[in-house]
Amino acid sequence: MLEVRHLSKHFGGIRAVDDCSFSVEKGSITALIGPNGAGKTTAFNCISGSMKPTAGEVWLKGERIDGLRPNQIARRGLGRTFQISRNLEDLTVLENLIVQSPVHGIGGLFKKAMAADEIDNAMELMEFLGITRLAHEETRNLSYGQKKLMDFAALLMADPDIILLDEPASGVNPRLLEDIIDHIARLNARGITILIVEHNMDLVMRISDRVIVMAYGQVLRVGDPADVQNDPGVLEAYLGGAQPAEVQAHATSA
Repeated sequence: MLEVRHLSKHFGGIRAVDDCSFSVEKGSITALIGPNGAGKTTAFNCISGSMKPTAGEVWLKGERIDGLRPNQIARRGLGRTFQISRNLEDLTVLENLIVQSPVHGIGGLFKKAMAADEIDNAMELMEFLGITRLAHEETRNLSYGQKKLMDFAALLMADPDIILLDEPASGVNPRLLEDIIDHIARLNARGITILIVEHNMDLVMRISDRVIVMAYGQVLRVGDPADVQNDPGVLEAYLGGAQPAEVQAHATSA
């Protein structure tokens, strides 16, 4: 579904992502983990088109996309969320979802602001996520957790093949965390491939088919959750002991 080849993103002398390669299998839930500053979100930004890579390639469903704009990448079936909810606070939840509906050609500009099929789609997604009661609530009145669920629904309006979730469990209470884990599993069961950046290791280990570990902008380890969880190099990276040269050496040996 997704292949990242020798991806790099430099900010002056800082190599936020440094010759990073990994792949995401169709239909899988893949976690991208690592300590703070590992380059995970920067990699997400390069994959989704919100940043231009310094070097490397990104391939989606066999087509190279690293030179495309974010809207072009979205039309090819890749959607993403952000760590901080991005919404139009003066609009209702329903209206925020409708805004995410794809426009098919210039004729779409002459449709009603909220077409019947778009409303039906939005309401179905809100029902799926259990937030139908919030449909006509202005988003400025939502709790942090409710905004997270709205972001899920908005993401699905474009019917993506793969979604990139950037810390969906960040800052949520244990009850909502269980809901988010359930929603991710149900989305995957609907055939959506998922790549997730997350610091909550309980979530990662419970739902992931495969785990990619980054440190200092490089891929340190790729494997199933149990192997990664017990890998000495991964533990060292999280504790702050592994330096870039050691990361590269470990990645080569792995």
